[in-house]
Amino acid sequence: LSSMTVNAADLNRSEVQQLLKKATKTKPADLRRKDLKGVNLSKLDFRNADLWGADLRGANLSQSNLSGLVLDLTVMTGINLSGANLSRVSIFGVSMMRSDLSNVNFSDSRVIANLDNSNMSNANLSNVRWGADMKNQPMGLMRVSLNKVNLSNANMKNADLGRTTMRFANLTGANLENAILISAELGAANFTDANVSHVDFTSAKLAESNFTNATLTGANFHKIQGQDSIRGLKNNKSKSTALFD
Repeated sequence: LSSMTVNAADLNRSEVQQLLKKATKTKPADLRRKDLKGVNLSKLDFRNADLWGADLRGANLSQSNLSGLVLDLTVMTGINLSGANLSRVSIFGVSMMRSDLSNVNFSDSRVIANLDNSNMSNANLSNVRWGADMKNQPMGLMRVSLNKVNLSNANMKNADLGRTTMRFANLTGANLENAILISAELGAANFTDANVSHVDFTSAKLAESNFTNATLTGANFHKIQGQDSIRGLKNNKSKSTALFD
């Protein structure tokens, strides 16, 4: 596809709006590798834009539409994407640490990124493939990092979180029904009031995690590590319906 080229290294909101206004699917706005740090880009429609490798650190893209985009190798540390539409996106090799992703729609996306210390409360993360594609690893195994992330009340139904790192994550009230957490690192993660029905925790590290009042129906805890230190598990009313060694 051909695209409209921008020579300037830095663009303001008005300039970005003009590029987006002229852009089409066959001639997308060329924002590749552009420096957009700290720019207010809220409520804009980027579906006809190419943001590959762009620097979006500290930018405000709240309530923007980025659905279907390839955002690989962008830099998004400290970005505000609250309420944004990122359904069906590809995010590979990206830093999104300390970002506001509350109420974001990430459904049906592929994400391999560092999201440590971010806010993802009330986010739609259903059907997200978090982590490596084991069939295509030219850069070696890359894992998703969700340490100390706020995932309270997030929808993570059917998400593939195998091998992710989620130490000290807050999953209070989250819906993880049918999610895959095989070999995930979940030390001190808080699953209080969460729905983990039919979640596969096989070989997960769960030391000091908290499952107080969590729904455990059909969950698979085969070969987990740290079972004796899990809080809220012994007296959980639905424990008998879960699978343990």
